[in-house]
Amino acid sequence: MPIISQFFGINIYMFWTDHAPPHFHAIYGGEKVSMNIETGEVDGKMTKRAINLINEWRLLHIEELRYDWSLASSRSALNEIQPLE
Repeated sequence: MPIISQFFGINIYMFWTDHAPPHFHAIYGGEKVSMNIETGEVDGKMTKRAINLINEWRLLHIEELRYDWSLASSRSALNEIQPLE
């Protein structure tokens, strides 16, 4: 489970063997969610503030997330993505 970014205590992961639709996983304070790369739809439970930060980061890095998803789909090494500042 490669970490592709970390910010404000939030860890962002992407799995090599994950299913469609393209998404990533986030863990914060013991809570876990997955977020659709294209729509921002969330599956799981996390504080609203953390979800908003993750979505802001997603929108800033959507092209990089798409590229990492394509790498993960081919089981290649993923690129790290700059954290939210």
